[in-house]
Amino acid sequence: MPEFLNYEYFNNTVLDYLLFLIFLTISCVVIKIIGYYLIKRLNVWAKKTSNDDLLVLGIRKYLMAVLYFAAFYLNTTILNLNAIPTKIVDTVILAFITVIVALFVSSVAVFIFNKYFISKIIEPNNKLALKWIIRLTKVVIWSITLILFLDNIGFKINSLIAGLGIGGVAIALAAQSILADIFCFITIFFDRPFKIGDFITTGEQMGTVEHIGVKTTRLRALNGEQLIFSNTDLTNSRISNYKTMEQRRVLFTLGVTYNTMYDKLKEIPGLIRKIIENVPDTKFGRTHFVSYGAYSLNFEIAYYVLSNDFDKYMDINQEINLRIKDTFDKLGIEFAFPTQTLQLNRSSVIASPGK
Repeated sequence: MPEFLNYEYFNNTVLDYLLFLIFLTISCVVIKIIGYYLIKRLNVWAKKTSNDDLLVLGIRKYLMAVLYFAAFYLNTTILNLNAIPTKIVDTVILAFITVIVALFVSSVAVFIFNKYFISKIIEPNNKLALKWIIRLTKVVIWSITLILFLDNIGFKINSLIAGLGIGGVAIALAAQSILADIFCFITIFFDRPFKIGDFITTGEQMGTVEHIGVKTTRLRALNGEQLIFSNTDLTNSRISNYKTMEQRRVLFTLGVTYNTMYDKLKEIPGLIRKIIENVPDTKFGRTHFVSYGAYSLNFEIAYYVLSNDFDKYMDINQEINLRIKDTFDKLGIEFAFPTQTLQLNRSSVIASPGK
């Protein structure tokens, strides 16, 4: 054996360093070959099963890097390192593995959000909101990762966590309303009681949703003005969403005069049923002679408009009213209107006797 292989540097001979490099090279080559065939088979599997290539990308970007660093770490056991280099190597390896794990978890979170939400959301505002949620998720993941890393390398993080907790409570109390609106926005985003373009009512206010923000939601009222609600107000109130209606129920009453003949009264429910059934996009409900009014005989009519479009509902309502008027005019059925009958009794007038 050549003499120079026995020369010692930093507590290790030249032969130790050569063995380290040889085994490290062999390890890297083996990992490279295994990774090549593994990724190749996974690509074939992903194409056959129509799955996303997240697993393949994760192995290529993160798992392979972890294996290379693991090989480096295991091969350092060949060398006789003192305490300081060993501590440095352990810290570097731990930092690398921690970063790789955080990157992998972040990529999985982004994939889940994109898979289940971005494909279903076409509004630009909601896409922007989704980006902010992804960023917030990454901040949480990296914060937890940093705390775990500091704890593993020997830092006392109890006081740090306590300080952060006290600071977090103070910030939460100072910005309580803002944080409540943000959490309500997350509720609206995931639960989706309404979306941009829906016509909703809340309390006495109504309008079309124009913007869903982190703190406020804005509606465009029928009169043209913009209504601005905090997200907390919306989630704490009852909301009627007319965009989700599949049909609209219409209920109204009409009255005919008391001098309408019995035969025509019996004929009115059938006439109204026929009128409504002949109008497209409607479904007849019922018609009944319900009451004797002060000046009219009252019929109650119910039907359904098979659309959530308000303008279409008004067109159908107008068409039905016109047809009822035309039919009643042809049959001589008179609509009632407020009337009063004044009855006068003739009294005899007794003339005074003449003088």
